[in-house]
Amino acid sequence: MVVSSAGKGFWNPEAAALPLTTITAWETFFERLHIDRAGADAGKLLLIIGGAGGVGSIGIQIAKFAGLKVIATASRRETREWCKNLGADYVIDHRQPLKTELEKIGIGQVDYIVNFSNTDLFEKISDNDWSKLIETNFMSGVRLSRFYLPLMKKQDWGRIIFISSESGVNIPSNMIHYGVTKTMQIALARGLAETTAGTAVTVNSIVVGPTSTEGVNKFLANLAKKTNVSIAEIQTNFFKTERPGSLLQRFAKAEEVANLVLYYSSPLSSGTNGAAIRVDGGVVRSIL
Repeated sequence: MVVSSAGKGFWNPEAAALPLTTITAWETFFERLHIDRAGADAGKLLLIIGGAGGVGSIGIQIAKFAGLKVIATASRRETREWCKNLGADYVIDHRQPLKTELEKIGIGQVDYIVNFSNTDLFEKISDNDWSKLIETNFMSGVRLSRFYLPLMKKQDWGRIIFISSESGVNIPSNMIHYGVTKTMQIALARGLAETTAGTAVTVNSIVVGPTSTEGVNKFLANLAKKTNVSIAEIQTNFFKTERPGSLLQRFAKAEEVANLVLYYSSPLSSGTNGAAIRVDGGVVRSIL
C-alpha cells in the first residue's frame, strides 16, 4: 500500500512511477516559480545550481522541455560534460564567483535561479515535511491494515501487500525522510505478519525499483521530443546518475512488477509471509 502526493499536471500512473527527483524538479519549476510548461516562457534564462546532481540532472531536461535556456553549475570535467549532454546551454563552475562566471559567457542577469545542491538536506527537512510523508506513505497502510486484517483473520485467509521501494533499503541521502517511510512500510509488514501465525493470512512487502508505465513512457517521449534527445539516451542518463548499480540497466516493465504482486496475492504464495520481496532490477546490492 502506498499513497503519495504528486505535482499538479501529473496523472496517477505518471506520479506513481516517476522518481521523486522528477516530481521535485517539476514542482519547483511549474508550481513554485510558475514557469509555463507549454512554452510561453521559452527563451528565458534559468540558472540551476547543482546541475549534475539527481534533481539537477532531471531539472535540466524538464527545463529544456519548457523551452528555457539553461545555465547549469558543475565543477569537475566529467560533471560539466554530463550537464552539456543533458541539454544545458551553458555550464559554469560553482566554485568560482557566479557573477564572474556569468559575465564570462556574456550574461549579466538571469530570469530564474534554483538551487538543487543538497536537495532536502536533512537539517532543513521540517517536522511538517516528515509528518506529511509519514501520513501518506505509512499511516495510510496502518489504517487500512487495522480495518482489513481482523476480517482476514476471521475468515482465515487474506493477503496484505505493501508496495515499498528500494529507497527503503538504499536510503537516499537527499531524501532521507522518504527512504525512512519506505523502511517503515517493510517493518510494518513484518510486524503484522507476526500476528498471523497459524493462519492462512500473509503480509509481505514488495521492494520496487525504477519502473516504466504508460504514463512514464508518455512523459519520456514528450521530453525526448522537446529536448531533441532520444528516449534511450534519457534512460541511459537516468541509470548513470540515479541508479548506477542497477543490474537491469533499464526501467522494469509494469507487467514485471504486477506479475510478482499477482503471485503473492494468490493462494500459490502461501509459504511466504513477513518477507520483503525485491523486484528492483538488482539495484539493492545484497544477496538477502
